[in-house]
Amino acid sequence: MNEELKHPQETGGTEFERQDLNAKGIFWFLVGLAIFLVVVGVVLNGMYGFLSHYNAEHQPAQNPLVAPQAGETRDVSPLDAKKFPEPRLETAETNELRSVREQEENILNSYGWVDQKAGVARIPIDRAMQLIVQQGLPTRPQNGTTPLVTKPAGVADVVKERGRLKAK
Repeated sequence: MNEELKHPQETGGTEFERQDLNAKGIFWFLVGLAIFLVVVGVVLNGMYGFLSHYNAEHQPAQNPLVAPQAGETRDVSPLDAKKFPEPRLETAETNELRSVREQEENILNSYGWVDQKAGVARIPIDRAMQLIVQQGLPTRPQNGTTPLVTKPAGVADVVKERGRLKAK
């Protein structure tokens, strides 16, 4: 029987193949990788510093008709930003989103005209749901039969409803 194929108990314990795994090689690879990363970081930092300095030196001259400002001449003040044409970038996203949501809530929870000439009005969404529960949705007649559901609330019903709510 071949010596290499003996069971580990017969050889006196378990072992590994020394020629396939070299701990020194792995260690030196990791050290080299760390040095490489440090060198790349230093080179990139230097490159960005150089490009920033180069860009600052090679800015075109500011128009002499523009009043000189203190500090950086390329910064835009909020008043100057309003002079830019539409659409502009958002400057306060949370406040703008909050105002849009408040407008939507006001529309959903108030009475008003959508198109007064055509007689189309809006009612609060809660009241609209109550009217649908009371009167049901309009249905299409099935093969010549008359619909069982009454008509939905019209403009006159909405105006009456609005008057009742104001009186309370």
